Amino acid sequence: MRVASLTVMALLAASAVAAQPTSGPAANGSPGWFLQVPPPPRIANPLAYRTQPATTPNNKANVPLCVKATVCDSIFVGLANRNMVPRVQWRQTLGYTFSYPIKLSITDDNGPYHSGVPAVGIDSKGNLWVFQRHLPGSAQLTKFDSSYKQILTVGDDVIGHQEKPHGLAVDGEDNVWIVDADAATVMKLSPDGKLLKTFGSKLKRGDWNEAKGQRLLWQPMDIAFAPNGDFYIGEGHANESPNDVESGDPANMVGAARVLHFNRNGDFINQWHGNSVGQGKFSMAHGVAVDPRNGDVWIGDREQYRIVVYTKDGHFVKTLQMRNLICAIDFDAAGNPWIASGQDGQILRIDRNGKVLGAMGNGYGREPGQAIETTYMAFDKQGNIFTGDTSVGRVTKWTKPKP
Repeated sequence: MRVASLTVMALLAASAVAAQPTSGPAANGSPGWFLQVPPPPRIANPLAYRTQPATTPNNKANVPLCVKATVCDSIFVGLANRNMVPRVQWRQTLGYTFSYPIKLSITDDNGPYHSGVPAVGIDSKGNLWVFQRHLPGSAQLTKFDSSYKQILTVGDDVIGHQEKPHGLAVDGEDNVWIVDADAATVMKLSPDGKLLKTFGSKLKRGDWNEAKGQRLLWQPMDIAFAPNGDFYIGEGHANESPNDVESGDPANMVGAARVLHFNRNGDFINQWHGNSVGQGKFSMAHGVAVDPRNGDVWIGDREQYRIVVYTKDGHFVKTLQMRNLICAIDFDAAGNPWIASGQDGQILRIDRNGKVLGAMGNGYGREPGQAIETTYMAFDKQGNIFTGDTSVGRVTKWTKPKP
């Protein structure tokens, strides 16, 4: 009976999708759009993929599956369904061109834990930092100058092996910050690659409880800086997060996505939590950015296709429901918001109400101008945009058109 019910539900859902339009014209300041049907996933068994982080030799974090925490969905929600759902693609209207200026040492295509580039960052001198997923013994953090010549590598002897490299950001003093999701750490490094400070305790996931002097992180995703030097750490990978709330560990009981707020000296200020549904809630904080105009904190809730906005003090402002995966958020030098749509394979410029104003990127895939998963981006002083690909070892430069 259960199987039959699921079959009927699947057929109804398929009929509903088939009845929806598959394209639309430009309207109200947004470009035209169409649906791209993704190719079959290369991983035949999504459940096996979901357990990969706990079994690959480069990962000691032993991340369990997410089952009953507040942010968990069905095991077949998220990655499995995401690879089968038609993706909204926006007509490219911004005029940016793409190129691949960086030569990386490892660019194999054996999966996201061997070569992918989840994040990049640019300092005030135009140097480009690249955070890459490698097996132990290969440097995961590399610095290139403005001519794309490699000038520095930071190895395991400095930062230890990063179990799951995720976010990266450069602060106002050109320090680079890196986020290790599975090892539950955020590290601050000097411009010359010296480790200055570590937030969290490696391989010890848990809740930040300042009153108890307990300063642990739980699936950190991204970090963003306010103009005054305050910073925010977004935590929670939704159904990819560990199910630690049933572990019996009293230091790890929340099991919800959250944002932690610190001052420029690294002193804890406050935190707020999400959930999976409802206004002001979020099932993950995959991307975090600070609006330079008013200090609001924008959170990318990837699987829910939405942006959730809070004040700098953690008071809910609004939810922007989108039509794409929200993997990363950033603001350019003029204060305009941009998003990376991850496995939808595009970079979108939006307004503060979430309306798409322009797009670039050729969609999901490994062909030129495509991405398996574009996430964190960086802007140089000329307005060019740099992105990595979590599952492919390459960095894309999106060159801004000349006026």
